[in-house]
Amino acid sequence: MEHIALYRAWRPQSFQDMVGQQHIIQTLQNAIREQRVSHAYLFSGPRGTGKTSAAKVLAKAVNCERGPGPEPCNECPSCLRITAGNIMDVQEIDAASNRGVEEIRDLRDKVKYAPTEVRRKVYIIDEVHMLTTEAFNALLKTLEEPPPHVMFILATTEPHKLPATIISRCQRFDFRRVSLEEQSGRLAEICLKEGITADTDALQYIARLSDGGMRDALSILDQISSFTDGQVTYQQVLGMTGGIPSEQFARLATAILEGDMGRLLELVEQLMQEGKSADKCLENLLYYFRDLLMIKMVPGADKLTDRVLNPAEFRDMAAGFTRGRLFQIIETLNRYLGEMKYATHPQTLFEVALMKLCTMQQEAEPAVASSAQAGSASATSAGGQPAAAGELDALKRQIAALEKKLEQAIQAGGISGAGRDQAAVQRQSPASSPAPRVSSGSKLPPQLDKFIASKDSADSNAIYKQWSTVLQAVKEERVTVHAWFVDGEPVSVMEDAVLVAFKNTIHRDTTEKPANRQVIEHVFAARLGKPYRLVTMMLRDWTEASQKSAAKPGTEELRLEHEHETAGEKSEPWIDEAIQLFGEDLVVIKE
Repeated sequence: MEHIALYRAWRPQSFQDMVGQQHIIQTLQNAIREQRVSHAYLFSGPRGTGKTSAAKVLAKAVNCERGPGPEPCNECPSCLRITAGNIMDVQEIDAASNRGVEEIRDLRDKVKYAPTEVRRKVYIIDEVHMLTTEAFNALLKTLEEPPPHVMFILATTEPHKLPATIISRCQRFDFRRVSLEEQSGRLAEICLKEGITADTDALQYIARLSDGGMRDALSILDQISSFTDGQVTYQQVLGMTGGIPSEQFARLATAILEGDMGRLLELVEQLMQEGKSADKCLENLLYYFRDLLMIKMVPGADKLTDRVLNPAEFRDMAAGFTRGRLFQIIETLNRYLGEMKYATHPQTLFEVALMKLCTMQQEAEPAVASSAQAGSASATSAGGQPAAAGELDALKRQIAALEKKLEQAIQAGGISGAGRDQAAVQRQSPASSPAPRVSSGSKLPPQLDKFIASKDSADSNAIYKQWSTVLQAVKEERVTVHAWFVDGEPVSVMEDAVLVAFKNTIHRDTTEKPANRQVIEHVFAARLGKPYRLVTMMLRDWTEASQKSAAKPGTEELRLEHEHETAGEKSEPWIDEAIQLFGEDLVVIKE
């Protein structure tokens, strides 16, 4: 006897056979029971969720000889012939191959005739979004006011492609993806009746692969049961579908946590030898770390994803990573996943992505160790437990901010109290030179005098020449940091620090963020030959402080001006930017 595919053999023949669409089934049954059936329905939703099956069951229910009732009997001649597709009054039309205006005009001419075999004519138009604009226009009037003996059921996976005039003339039902539990239960029931022995884990994995489509799940089960001769196990499902067990991702995550590059490359090579795809491996690894982050941050998050079969194992693995580390891993994997679409050698890019994660871990460890040594006195909480690394970073930032405020107060002529401001200090000491004007929100760096003294040193001149190379390296490392950092320009170098002056406050504040500062200082160490700290200030404050320092008592103040500046006008910032980018020889200023 000819074999019938499982998804055809187990296609729902009544409303009670449908899985996961109870909100639609109940509405349709109530409409039939109360004789309030509409003339047009629109069934939309993902593939394999029961749209066409529900349409055929509805056609049988309204035409059943023992009804109409909430369920077709599936025994009378009408139900049997509709199931077999032998009644001309119930037509299933494929809109992908009958999409023109001529086919719709022919349908419009036929609907006026009364049914000859059943109670109502039913037209099921599948993939209705494939119709042309002219065909939709030809269907409009008929769909709005059809004869009383006609019912239209439109089915589509892409309802957004339908004109609003079509949607407004139908009762719309949105089919949802079938949940993991409902699919697993239905698969277990079918296996029991088909004589197939299947493990629970295997059925759950099949349900996960189907992405909420019951038809896809039955097709996979049919294929695997043929291969395994009726004995379906989890390992056989993985081998047949090319899936990767979560244990292998756990080994990859452990190697990343330990920074073991050699072990990582061995695992990648093993996956490639098993015939796995590099882009799919990277995508599934991204999902794995996403689930780790969800379980770490959200209580009961194992119910938010169908990929977590053993929540206890995920919790143990998530405990080894900090939240910031997981965010960093997900961001890096997502960036490499986007680049893999255009990669000539996907495996190499996959390996580079994993080695990048290890490198980031190794770079983070020395920083954590140094901060722990520097803040050992304050690294213990009230209960005697070590403080988190984030708390240490916050304390360090607060100390740095206090140091900067203290330096500003010293330069202003004294430490100001709660009721004393800068103007009062200047009135008390009129003989002294006025302090540099600091705009609201500006911060002057410590040891500003030393920076001013060394602004023309050999180190400063060397860095001025290499600055374009530094900017390019920052752009290659992270383009978002470059977008903020390019606003600054180096003005001085002192020992192990590079002072960068910014024209815009928001560019400076964003560059000062710890993550962005780390990227820039890493580029400094790579491009300038030795590690440098990044020190920032506003360009207007630097200019004023330099001028005050250059103006000695009893001497004339010297001020450098561009050739295009006149006595009554000042240089525009965008003109300075153009000169800096292209050079004074190439910039011509016209009024």
